[in-house]
Amino acid sequence: MTFHHRAVPIVLTAVLIDSIGFGIVLPVLPRLIVELGHVTMADAARIGGYMLAAYSVMQLIAAPILGNLGDALGRRPVLLFSMIAFSADYALQAAAPSIAWLFLGRMIAGIAGASFGPANAVLADVTPPDRRAATFGMMGAAFGIGFILGPALGGALSLLGPRAPFVAAAAAALLNALWIYFFLPETLAPERRRRFDWRKAHIIGSFEPLRHAGRAKWLIAVAFLWYCGHMVYPATWAFWGELAAGWDERMIGLSLAASGLSMALVQTFVTSRAIRRFGEERTVVLGLVAGGLAFVAYVFVRQTWIIYLILAFSAFQALVSPSVNALLSRYTSASHQGSLMGGLAALNSVAAALSPFALSQALAFGAERGFTGGNFVVAAALTAMALAIVLLRVLPGARREPGETAGDQPS
Repeated sequence: MTFHHRAVPIVLTAVLIDSIGFGIVLPVLPRLIVELGHVTMADAARIGGYMLAAYSVMQLIAAPILGNLGDALGRRPVLLFSMIAFSADYALQAAAPSIAWLFLGRMIAGIAGASFGPANAVLADVTPPDRRAATFGMMGAAFGIGFILGPALGGALSLLGPRAPFVAAAAAALLNALWIYFFLPETLAPERRRRFDWRKAHIIGSFEPLRHAGRAKWLIAVAFLWYCGHMVYPATWAFWGELAAGWDERMIGLSLAASGLSMALVQTFVTSRAIRRFGEERTVVLGLVAGGLAFVAYVFVRQTWIIYLILAFSAFQALVSPSVNALLSRYTSASHQGSLMGGLAALNSVAAALSPFALSQALAFGAERGFTGGNFVVAAALTAMALAIVLLRVLPGARREPGETAGDQPS
């Protein structure tokens, strides 16, 4: 594979290492919560939802700040800070003596996790508008490959105890920081930077560059609803695997690895082809349909081999995010790409702060009554709403503006 700028493979590698560290702890988190909290698995699912919400609230606060700092100071120092914070956080969680310490660790991780905005901004800095969807797809593929390796390693390391994956994650994050420090060039030239403005360092200010874009409000709504539904995986998958399918840590890790492999294949080999053939708007539709149908299937299926078939089909939901990101990136100037991506990360954090409560509560409430599909019922409903907006609002606008290019949009 040929890259158009040397910063691209460095950022993709950093995302890969980061996603390995994130995924490696997922298989053991349910058992660690049960052991530290002395609770049932259903109650552990609720606590896991609360932890993810705490993570996301901190990410909500930090994302627009880091995005705007990236526009003011450059992308490199922001990414370096985030990776160092990640390493310290995983080390803290490895030694956590109680649930409260795990909560603290997740809050620190939320601050560091806001780095995806600056990472996306690096790619936007060095990529022409007509190639951004494919480049964002490569970033999703890197994250997916990390999910192939991370959960599988986490499941294997669980044989050494539930804390061993956290130690490995801390080492991976430290390696990531060293990689960025020695190899990542700064991609935002000094003349393209702007002064840091606290008035813009929040979610509303982050979307200020989009205020004149006609279809942006509908795309933002689609991104919000989709991310709310898609949170069913990080918020409840490990708990659902134990409650619905009777999986242990190794099987949870293997299932997450299979999901990462299938999504990486789609984002590497399908995303750019689908966008060239159907356009970004219709590619979003394809991804939403695949994701929604998979959510419905999980409500009823319990056999492991069928779950893996659904995982393979659901990989086409990976078409949604890069297509939406590419559409939204048209509505802002080069000097505001950092605030755009920071705002998108903040929007995702709003969804991630709200949806885990509904998703984890639906799973736990149903599981206590013999039904383990409530989380996917909620996810399917949210996806259906996002699909309706695309069909009724986004696609009609695309038909009215067939010749639209990046230069046609106001900045």
